[in-house]
Amino acid sequence: MSLLLRAFTIGFEASPRKVAQIPPFPRLQENNVRTGFLTDDQYDRLAAECAKEGLWLRAILAVAYNFGWRKGELKLRVKQVNLLERKIRLEVGTTKNGAGRIVKMTDEVFELLKLCVQGKQPDDFVFTREDGSPVLDFRGAWENACERAGVPDLLFHDLRRSAARNLRREGAAEGTIMRVGGWKTRSVFERYNIIDEDDLDDAAERLNAKRRERVEAQVEHRTSIVEQPEPPVAGSARPM
Repeated sequence: MSLLLRAFTIGFEASPRKVAQIPPFPRLQENNVRTGFLTDDQYDRLAAECAKEGLWLRAILAVAYNFGWRKGELKLRVKQVNLLERKIRLEVGTTKNGAGRIVKMTDEVFELLKLCVQGKQPDDFVFTREDGSPVLDFRGAWENACERAGVPDLLFHDLRRSAARNLRREGAAEGTIMRVGGWKTRSVFERYNIIDEDDLDDAAERLNAKRRERVEAQVEHRTSIVEQPEPPVAGSARPM
């Protein structure tokens, strides 16, 4: 639909004009947009509860919360984790959009994955249960941990939105966030609505702080001018 609309627009703007008018292109309203976020305090509580379920769930939470990866992208093999360079590699064809990705591990993710891959072979799964079986479905453990942490309505996919917001708050460029999380187009990225009321409050406070600094600088400048001593008048008698 976007390509067709663009074709009509080019034809309409051409000289001479190729089409008489651009027909309407109605689009369905997005109905899959969620607005939930996981705050820092909630993450700490959830991390503690996930650890009770097992190291595997604690590590899965950290990876998803830091990088915003989808549940299906977490079926990692040991060979995809490079502890020496502290990087994780998603192979081409294993992600939703088909593109490969490489991310640099945070300290938290590094320490957890180091434990997860210990003693394993390159083709073994990174996330395994206590009996060594690969983690393929963890809905029950996830729901139990969320319930105990006080966030019963949190979906695992909400971590994807939280990761995008956290990266943006830390000053990461939008293109970098899209590469880390695997958002291929701007329109898809926008659907995650990564701004919440706290972000708006923070933006207002930043503007207020900038304004206060400017006013204080102006006041200080005017004060320094007033306090400057007057120059001596030419020909005036010098004090004895």
